[in-house]
Amino acid sequence: MKVLGIFGSPRKGGNSDLLLEKALEGARSAGAEVTSLRAADLDMSGCRECGGCDDTGECIVDDDMQKVYPELDKADSIILSTPIFFYAPPAQLKAVIDRAQARWNRRRLSKKTKHESGTGYLIAVGATKGKNLFTGTELIAKYFFDALDMSYGGSIQFSSVDAKGAIKNHPDALDQAFRLGQRAGTP
Repeated sequence: MKVLGIFGSPRKGGNSDLLLEKALEGARSAGAEVTSLRAADLDMSGCRECGGCDDTGECIVDDDMQKVYPELDKADSIILSTPIFFYAPPAQLKAVIDRAQARWNRRRLSKKTKHESGTGYLIAVGATKGKNLFTGTELIAKYFFDALDMSYGGSIQFSSVDAKGAIKNHPDALDQAFRLGQRAGTP
């Protein structure tokens, strides 16, 4: 099993980072080979909607996303971890997600209708308690995984967590992340 963790926060060492680190620890404990990337460290643009991938399923924009595509392609499971910014993922993570348009076109061109390539999971952390705090981000994650021909394996979501490291005051949250990682790392 190959598990890819995508750190979505621009703040290193924050709550969503701590949860993803725990999830990846869980995946390793299940015997998975784990890799990760940090969206904020990528030198890339968002999707330009240039149409370059329409006929080939390959993005023609030459930037750091070209290093991400092979990681997405070989992953059996992907765990996205993100804080919530205005009821959505931060721009850096959203750019990675939007650039999966090329993989959606690849899937469309292959005429695949079933999810055959693995499973995606979401870890989300928000500072407020809004009723729909995670709704938009969860829909975005589901469609990202769909574009990658992956099924959606579920999420863990934590509201009212803001200060850097505050998730450590919720030991059950770290346990939940570990268990999610074990699920992601189990064939």
